[in-house]
Amino acid sequence: MRDETKCLHAGYTPKNGEPRVLPIVQSTTYVYDSAAEVAAIFDDPTKGLCYSRFGNPTVMAVEEKIAALEGGVGAMCTTSGQAATLLSILNICEAGDSIISVPQIYGGTINLFSFTLKKLGIECIYVDAASSDEEIKAAFKPNTKLVFGETLANPALVVFDIERFANIAHEMNVPLIVDNTFATPILCKPFEFGADIVVHSTSKYMDGHAVQIGGVIADSGKFDWTNGNFPGLTEPDESYHGISYTESYGNMAYIIKARMQLMRDFGVYPAAHSAFLLNMGLETLPVRMKQYCENAMTVAKYLEASPAVEKVNYPGLESDACHALAEKYLKGCSGVISFIIKGGRPAAAKFMDSLHLASNEVHVADIRTCVLHPASETHRQLTDEQLVAAGIDGGMIRISVGLENIDDIIEDLEAAFTAVMKEF
Repeated sequence: MRDETKCLHAGYTPKNGEPRVLPIVQSTTYVYDSAAEVAAIFDDPTKGLCYSRFGNPTVMAVEEKIAALEGGVGAMCTTSGQAATLLSILNICEAGDSIISVPQIYGGTINLFSFTLKKLGIECIYVDAASSDEEIKAAFKPNTKLVFGETLANPALVVFDIERFANIAHEMNVPLIVDNTFATPILCKPFEFGADIVVHSTSKYMDGHAVQIGGVIADSGKFDWTNGNFPGLTEPDESYHGISYTESYGNMAYIIKARMQLMRDFGVYPAAHSAFLLNMGLETLPVRMKQYCENAMTVAKYLEASPAVEKVNYPGLESDACHALAEKYLKGCSGVISFIIKGGRPAAAKFMDSLHLASNEVHVADIRTCVLHPASETHRQLTDEQLVAAGIDGGMIRISVGLENIDDIIEDLEAAFTAVMKEF
């Protein structure tokens, strides 16, 4: 099946007389005829459902759909994108380990890596995305367990060179984890370029309607966890009857360990109703992504021509520094644009306050156009140095172009620019 068909049919196929639409299984638990059957499931949750902290039929259908879209062997939904990122790392890292990440990633992820993981004894080593292969390799330590990047960086819109970083990671015998939130599998499939694990904040384009928070981890099933660097996957797990995930589950070892061990302990599994809403968003994802990209390209060209704009970051523009990478990895550059307005922070605030159609909100990738000032909102915990490393200027505005009529969007921007130019 192609993506448009997978979005509608993957994960759930009704049998004769069953509901056409994915049902909401609103239950925390499941009934069995014998204690032996329940015991067998506690030994191996893949044999059935025992409790909705591990799995739920509605959520599992969505997980199967996302795995199919990404081209992976399995997926696990979480209650947020941050939870997905955290578990994707804790699944293979422990105190005393280190990870490598480019700094051109979401501000919340930088906080997670720089502070929370540090408290857990995991060091994050930042290496700029533009670094040479030799510089990247030099950052590795004997305890480095993974490399992390973001397909389309939020909000700098830098395109991650997936294949190059995958090759380096594999040469150093570690996996590459990619946050594919802005691109979605409709615009980019990181597994096709060598990525091993993909995470998403499903709250963004996958949901698309700003109605529920969620995340997901997808596993390519291609990384060799038996290379000696990942004893947590190969050695017996004392907390789960001495099971070896690689021996028992082969190429699904990573994603099953995440469910059996981490989801068991952290319990960040989404509710069935949240998965139902996410599935509704996924069903229209290909249609929406096409229109987002079309509207955003029009807005990007408008901004590029505006005398009030200092710089536009949108890889779809030929003038963008990441245009060549976008041509290689992306089938479109999403609906998110960042631009630097002349006049710095005060001008940015005036511009945003002067918008009427676009909403000033802490969200992105919605069906409705929205704007945000990263330096004072989502990335306000970052130092000035971290802001520069993440590609964020004080005058930067992130605009998430929605699905309104493009003329209405442009008119709203034009009116706001007029208000700014009267003052600055």
